[in-house]
Amino acid sequence: MCGIAGAYHWPDGGPLTDRLTKCLAHRGPDGAGRYDHRAGEGEVHFGHRRLSIVDLSETGAQPMVAEGLALTYNGELYNAPELRAELEGKGVRFRGTSDTEVLLRAWREWGVDCLPRLRGMFAFGVFDERTGELVLVRDQLGIKPLFFVQRNGGVAFSSELKALATELGGTLEVDKAALIASLLYYWVPDSRCAYREVEKLQPGTWVRFRTDGTSERGAYWSLRQVAEEGEAYSREHRGEVDLHEVIADSTSKHLLSDVPVATFLSGGLDSSYLTALAARQQPGISAYTIGFRAEDAKFEAMPDDLKYARIVAEKFGVDLHEIEIAPQVLDLLPRMTYHLDEPIGDPAAINSFLICTAAREAGVKVMLSGMGADEMFAGYRKHYANQLALRYQRVPGLVRKPIETVVDRLPVASASRGYRTVRFAKRFLSFAELPEETAFRRSYTMYDRGELLGLVNPDLAADVDDVLTEHADTYHDQHLSDYVNRMCLADTRMFLPGLNLTYTDRSTMAASTEVRTPFVDVEVVKAAFRVPGNRKIVGRQGKAALKEAALAILPKEIVYRPKGLFSAPLRAWMSRDLAPLVREVVNEGVLVESGFLQREALQKLVAEDAAGQQDRAKHLWHVLTLEYWYRAASSTVISGS
Repeated sequence: MCGIAGAYHWPDGGPLTDRLTKCLAHRGPDGAGRYDHRAGEGEVHFGHRRLSIVDLSETGAQPMVAEGLALTYNGELYNAPELRAELEGKGVRFRGTSDTEVLLRAWREWGVDCLPRLRGMFAFGVFDERTGELVLVRDQLGIKPLFFVQRNGGVAFSSELKALATELGGTLEVDKAALIASLLYYWVPDSRCAYREVEKLQPGTWVRFRTDGTSERGAYWSLRQVAEEGEAYSREHRGEVDLHEVIADSTSKHLLSDVPVATFLSGGLDSSYLTALAARQQPGISAYTIGFRAEDAKFEAMPDDLKYARIVAEKFGVDLHEIEIAPQVLDLLPRMTYHLDEPIGDPAAINSFLICTAAREAGVKVMLSGMGADEMFAGYRKHYANQLALRYQRVPGLVRKPIETVVDRLPVASASRGYRTVRFAKRFLSFAELPEETAFRRSYTMYDRGELLGLVNPDLAADVDDVLTEHADTYHDQHLSDYVNRMCLADTRMFLPGLNLTYTDRSTMAASTEVRTPFVDVEVVKAAFRVPGNRKIVGRQGKAALKEAALAILPKEIVYRPKGLFSAPLRAWMSRDLAPLVREVVNEGVLVESGFLQREALQKLVAEDAAGQQDRAKHLWHVLTLEYWYRAASSTVISGS
């Protein structure tokens, strides 16, 4: 796991690459490297920051050059041993034991045709000294990031947006439509970037740059195709898939490392499953879990996840490290906003950062996370809620109306605690009668169209509609007959890479820690979409097929425990620690003063939350993250229109 940067046919590309690489030092504190070469009438420059995980010697250092190829690479190949054996069978000789060298030799052997063979997480740039061409590549599922800017036939690229924004800031322009998308989702989807000229390389794709200034793009893997092939397989084989075998194999491969590996252990199904599997292969493995101040957890009505984490640790001989946090959120908020690159309003990023910081201080560089299981196996409440909405729509209106009136009047919190059931009921009724795609969008986003139009500058109405249309287009871009798997596909294409993988990468790499996600694996994904929706949601149980698989190793009390939350006590923070900041931002923040957000609309959110009638904590938290991001961006870039 590393940080990569570079420039191709870019004026002063060498000094720019040095500065970009310096911005990425936290991603690779174990070493740094540079590479320069002629590329036609111009030059190519690669920079690299190394976090040593596999082959700690100099034979694993980067940028790596061999046989006329140069590679700067961020990631891990979990099938590197198999690829190495195949290449050795073809007569290829290796100098070291790194997966970097395996990738470089595979590229020389097969070119872009090697990409479908790769199983792992990666983003890399490879330069061919013979042709002068540069190719940038991103992994199939968007686990690892890669940003780039094209100008006048040249390109500059980096693992993190902040590096490009810092070095090119005076010539970049904030994309207001991307900020509107962040308000809707509380994150910026992979299809957009907070700066207009910067592009995110899309998952499963590559782009080639030539010395004559032209470029070419290609896709080597399609999640939509995998999902549709999975549905066809399910019909033919009646949904028979050995999930446990596939997940156990993925977990085993994700333990490949020359340094110690630990796990996140929240006590929920996903992290418990992976921890149990890992502990069988590496007895005594360490795991990290967090808890919050008792008063904060009570106010948020959070479940006691620590109890379940302790049960798993004791049963499987895991060395459990418990971290109770009462974070200084006023200090952490601007720090996390900086590290996250774009405005992301999920406080779970703080949890990841604090866990990885503690693990790093204990000498741990690599951790396993249960990220991705909810998206692929229908584990979120929204999946069941959207199914329930179909039944609710069949209830006579004379019955629905009194229910809606009563729920609307119920408070979501008192002075001392929140009421989760009421929050869920209000959320459910906000989308229960809408059409499929619209209901799915409203079940996990922050605002409906009218609310979003009222929140932003009226001149941005067209951008609001573009953002909403993009969601609809993505949701409908499939031919699945299975309703549950349509939702799972949309989540795996949008929610997973846009939010969860993004904040996991940035927050954990900020602590110089590599996080691996065994559920976000090409073979697990194939298996997940071979499972029909009626085995993912059974009765009121989400993730039913995964739970059935987990029973092969976990006790029932863990598998069928109430769903936990990898989140934070937002209502407690917003009503106490952050209340003065909320007032400042709402009344005189940069977003309001610039005219991007409407003061009256923000004041209404505050009033609704204060009255306890609506839960607006997440909305206001994201406004704070967007405010801090916009303050920093406005000081260095063009404001946009």
